[in-house]
Amino acid sequence: MRHRQSDGSMDLAQLRTFLAVYRAGSITAGAAQIGLSQPTVTTQLQALERHLGRPLFERLPRGVAPTPAAHDLATRVSTPLDSLESVIGSPVGDQAAAPEPPVLLGGPAEMLAALALPGLAPLFGEGVRLTVTTGLADDLLADLRVGKLDLVLSTIRPRGRAVLADPLSDEEFILVASPEVAARADLNRLRANDFTGIPLVSYAADLPIVRRYWRHVFDTRLEADPALVIPDLRAVMSAVVAGAGISVLPRYLCSRELAAGNLVTLHEPEDSPINTVYLARRVGGPVRLHVDRVRARLLEVAEVWRTCAY
Repeated sequence: MRHRQSDGSMDLAQLRTFLAVYRAGSITAGAAQIGLSQPTVTTQLQALERHLGRPLFERLPRGVAPTPAAHDLATRVSTPLDSLESVIGSPVGDQAAAPEPPVLLGGPAEMLAALALPGLAPLFGEGVRLTVTTGLADDLLADLRVGKLDLVLSTIRPRGRAVLADPLSDEEFILVASPEVAARADLNRLRANDFTGIPLVSYAADLPIVRRYWRHVFDTRLEADPALVIPDLRAVMSAVVAGAGISVLPRYLCSRELAAGNLVTLHEPEDSPINTVYLARRVGGPVRLHVDRVRARLLEVAEVWRTCAY
């Protein structure tokens, strides 16, 4: 059936096909999601590209890569199309026959590994499927807005009416070292930026977490270079436990090592730096039972997070 109007307005079927391919990252996967053949999807995309006068995807050996024009189009049409889909819905018989697709969850790798996934474990035995994406909050929230993700754990508060966010918990940052390194560390010297014999370990070269701690707790500008840079907070913790130096880490991440005595806090300020963690979801779109179950479970286990070794 043709949906293009005589006034030249855009074909809704083509837009629906485009959005499926954009979100799936593959013509084959997008075709399967909307129940069309691959040649039909390719034809619809080519027609849409001709209408727009711009290419939407770069064909890769595996899948497709969106062009800037595709990102712009997805941002503009995802919310209206999802809202329309939620009104129209699918035939009852199709809903009963089709299994729920995997829930697409994004967030920081360390938080997902240490908190979210263990809390979600019971759902996997009940038929819920989950696909996890890790990355920076800004990138994950951008994917959420266009439907590439269903839920995002974010350490920055989402903005805009297209996304709703529930505060889950606060992550507290603490200054830690192994007992051996702590024994020779002098807090007054560290406060004064004297790191002689005390290496700094960081997940980034510009020491963002450590700099924030020095500014917030010591009211001073950090002037030091890291001795070791590892782009994973779990690896930073392992290095600090091994005696590589000192670092600033979320308390939840190192609570077990603290309890076991493998790490010690070098300072217990009255006001530690914190980040609020939000659970973000898109507004509108069709009802997804498994997305709702994952969201409800995360809100439930967040109550445990708030009291877990804080």
